[in-house]
Amino acid sequence: NWFGGVYITERNFFPQFAIDPASYLALYPEYVIADAEKLAFLRDRQAAVVGRGLANKFGWRIGDTIPLRGTIYPGTWTFNLRAIYDGVDAKTDENQMFVHWSLINESVRQSTRRAADSVGVYIVGIDEPNNAALISQRIDALFANSLAETLTETEKAFQLSFVSMSEAILVAIQAVSLIIIVIIMAVMANTMTMTARERLAEYATLRALGFPPGFVVRLLYGESLLIAAIGGALGVAATLPLAAAFARAAGTLFPVFQVSALTMALQWLAALIVGSVAAAWPAWRMSRIDIVDGLRHVA
Repeated sequence: NWFGGVYITERNFFPQFAIDPASYLALYPEYVIADAEKLAFLRDRQAAVVGRGLANKFGWRIGDTIPLRGTIYPGTWTFNLRAIYDGVDAKTDENQMFVHWSLINESVRQSTRRAADSVGVYIVGIDEPNNAALISQRIDALFANSLAETLTETEKAFQLSFVSMSEAILVAIQAVSLIIIVIIMAVMANTMTMTARERLAEYATLRALGFPPGFVVRLLYGESLLIAAIGGALGVAATLPLAAAFARAAGTLFPVFQVSALTMALQWLAALIVGSVAAAWPAWRMSRIDIVDGLRHVA
């Protein structure tokens, strides 16, 4: 169950889940917890386990008491920090808090009996991933036409459903990115056109000396691609520190924020495309230059 408590102020947002400890932790081996701490968490119904990132953010240590102001479940809840988990790799979310569902359920039973003994999500472990679709259909069939119909899906699909809620923002970011690339391409093309115009006499001289049109084309493309590569290298070099700064600023809103290798490759590809397109028009013009008119441009 989503707990939804507030720690001191609403700005301190982080995910909190009420779970069945033994079965839940068995499904997530990526949460690495010391045996002694796990045992202490299992024995204490008022216990909590948090990720290393969350503990470092608030300065929590084993044995601390964490008060949460309930929103879904009214009142002030106090939890004993019995365990801190580490992620098995950088992709593991270390900004979550887990508490005992039985403790929350007991409180709900005392206040509102009708809402007791219910949960928001069941997580099912299966032996064969290829059977996920079939198992999902069978689970949903068990609860069809009941008061609690289910929607069973893979964990990836479940997470993507939350991402899709931000689809409008993602589309806007992609549109702005494409517009920026087009603007950079226009600026680059204008720069290369002006450069070619200023060097008209030099290119005419090269042609007069017997250099073929292809040589002039290679000169322009080489210069354009070099400029684009330098700009692309600066952009790629700035990506990782800027992404790290954004991750720190976003906090628990984006607990795992990493720049993939594909993104870096697309940055280089965009730079090369900009350099190639920007040189196309001036290269074509200079390859067809009239030597006499070009030399006359000197006067």
